[in-house]
Amino acid sequence: MLIRAGYDIVFSSEYPTPLLLMLSLHPSRAGDLRTPQIMRFEPDVAHHTYLDGFGNACTRVTVPSGGLRIHAEFSVYDTGDLDDCVPMARQHPIEELPDDVIVFLLGSRYCETDRLSDIAWSLFGHVASGWARVQAIVTYVHERIRFDYQQARSTRTAFEAFHERVGVCRDYAHLAVAFCRCMNIPARYCTGYLGDIGVPLCDDPMDFSAWFEVYLDGRWFTFDARHDRRRIGRLLMARGRDATDVAISTAFGPAPLGRFEVVTYEEDPAESEVDE
Repeated sequence: MLIRAGYDIVFSSEYPTPLLLMLSLHPSRAGDLRTPQIMRFEPDVAHHTYLDGFGNACTRVTVPSGGLRIHAEFSVYDTGDLDDCVPMARQHPIEELPDDVIVFLLGSRYCETDRLSDIAWSLFGHVASGWARVQAIVTYVHERIRFDYQQARSTRTAFEAFHERVGVCRDYAHLAVAFCRCMNIPARYCTGYLGDIGVPLCDDPMDFSAWFEVYLDGRWFTFDARHDRRRIGRLLMARGRDATDVAISTAFGPAPLGRFEVVTYEEDPAESEVDE
């Protein structure tokens, strides 16, 4: 199937402000693009893209005085397959883990393993290791946190989400990631597009989404504590330790949002042929 995705974002600023953006699809999905993924700027300003230490595409630009509009829209091929489900996937002993995976066992800015370790072991220590333990964590987090856009807070940590019991997709992901790491399961935070494809339409405004991946049986698997169900049509943008590493935008000075619109939906093949 084809998925139409894109964004239209405006930053305002009184004086030139450097900006770091993670708005491009992850390089691993580059071969799935069916139309160019062109990041457009109004006014036209100098910018460049590089790959960070986690393999994410990052764009550097400076918001000029008066503000900057950034927008793009493109088509991506997707298999339409549900997230993989391998209930027999085993958990590795730490000594077996590859060196580049170890970092995803450590605490990070929003995933305070030191504050959640005792809680995690009391909740999940009795659950069989591997897939079953990850699924138990996902279901617990899904049921513990109440989704509420109005109570979103960019500084909320996993420990705070556990106690406040409210949040948005990033809070579900942070708490699940932290619990997995506490149980010696490598986990990394993911961000990208996840439209209402294959599920009932949601009335909430479209936004970028957050989920996470765990390392079991020699590979990474996708889990989603926000929805606690397998989904189709995920378009990965970036992976990292937590939201710090994959923030959609990081401003090095005041640059408040003036507009924020995200598009994600399954394209009608007939319409795609007409567009071509």
